Amino acid sequence: MRCAIYIRVSTDKEEQKASLKYQKELFYRYVQEQGWDIFEIYVDVQTGTTAKRKNLQKLIQDAQEKKFDIILAKELSRLARNGELSYKIKNLCENQGIHIITLDNAINTLTGNTNMFGLYAWMYEQESQNTSNRVKETLRTRANKGLFKGSNPPYGYDAIDGKLHIRDDNTPDIVRRIFEEYLAGSGRESIARRLYNEGIPTPAEIAGKKNAGDKWNDSTIKVILTNQHYCGDLVQGRTTTVSVTSKKRKKIAHEDQIIVKDTHEAIIPREMFDAVQKQIKIRTKYITAPKKHLFTNVLFCADCGKGLWYRSNRKGYICGNYARHGKKACSSHLISEESLKVTILSDIQAIVKQIDKEPYMKKVEAQSKKAKQNMEKQLVKIDKQLDIIKGRKRKYINMLAEEIISHEDYRESVEFNNIEKNKLVEKKNELLSELENEQTVVNIEELKQELLHFLKFEELTPELLHRFVIRIEVMEDGIPNIIYSFAKPQ
Repeated sequence: MRCAIYIRVSTDKEEQKASLKYQKELFYRYVQEQGWDIFEIYVDVQTGTTAKRKNLQKLIQDAQEKKFDIILAKELSRLARNGELSYKIKNLCENQGIHIITLDNAINTLTGNTNMFGLYAWMYEQESQNTSNRVKETLRTRANKGLFKGSNPPYGYDAIDGKLHIRDDNTPDIVRRIFEEYLAGSGRESIARRLYNEGIPTPAEIAGKKNAGDKWNDSTIKVILTNQHYCGDLVQGRTTTVSVTSKKRKKIAHEDQIIVKDTHEAIIPREMFDAVQKQIKIRTKYITAPKKHLFTNVLFCADCGKGLWYRSNRKGYICGNYARHGKKACSSHLISEESLKVTILSDIQAIVKQIDKEPYMKKVEAQSKKAKQNMEKQLVKIDKQLDIIKGRKRKYINMLAEEIISHEDYRESVEFNNIEKNKLVEKKNELLSELENEQTVVNIEELKQELLHFLKFEELTPELLHRFVIRIEVMEDGIPNIIYSFAKPQ
């Protein structure tokens, strides 16, 4: 029997670490007594009311692929504290022929002991809901007293003993600058671009967040411009979870939010804050949705990889990174839309002229075959790398179980591996797409007829573009590298 051991603790506090060690010892002893094998140990440090637990999701995925025979948990509440998730796991296991055993003897599908499953699931969910209600009421009481209850204070402030105090650095000046520049007519994106180019640390960097980026964005500026904390008011209870079993949040109506006036020193005068809110409403009213252009989602920057954006005043496209963040992020990579149309049509016309020539047909077939073989080799290599990452992740879990590495080291390792894995999966999907396109043009006569059909229009239509062009990468000097789904004549 291959066992999947699931361990969950609510927090990473010291008393919970002791619980984690205790649970592992229980499982090691139980598995040894049964003479079974441990397939993998899945550890989550998170509440049991949500299904979005990293290793629980991995356990469910592995269960769908039937990588083990039994799921072991200390009790049902360790797997789930809500009925819906409990039954999802139960039904999955029944469909895959996987058993569930809890060490408190409440559930053991090997012996048919499942009668109390629904009752236990309901009890755990009610217990979690009551706990959640008590926590929310405590936080509301603190908020009504004018005490800040957030985990991170607003940019420009420090939270000391539940009170907001203006920071003794340049962040309050940055807040004032943002408000002043917006009132002077600057847009949110242009403000963000200037701050990034000047190297001003972002709110996430100031807060010391692990995944903090160095780029200011439109959304970051909007959060600051609409934050009533800056005029001295404490505004809390702006969002709440939908339920104890969901981490989705919903907005609370302004009249139902907890607003306590003048609880701390203001960074922005109230009249300036009100003026900015009026400006936001006026500008939002006249903003039109950006139009998609012919090469949208086809053109990419050869240096940073970002998509190119159309600019009507330049009658062409520029790097999206440059457009949003300025020359510090990338250069313009400007390319004319008309010149791109001419180039692609010329290439297609050239291939139509040569397609009847036998040497060219052989060359196209050879290139197509070679390209296909290269892509297949790359796919095999990527699959091997993905397997290595999977093995590496299992190794880290085992090292964690044996207390060779700390939980923090484990999480960092998993995060690093997931980034690497996502890049490989993205590359794999690109190759699969290219391989599919390559296979569609193996029949040269069919390709010829398609090209002749499209050329009747004598213009580059979206249908023609997306049928024969896979991707266009633009160099810094504006020269395009066009990747066709057929072999371009040399």
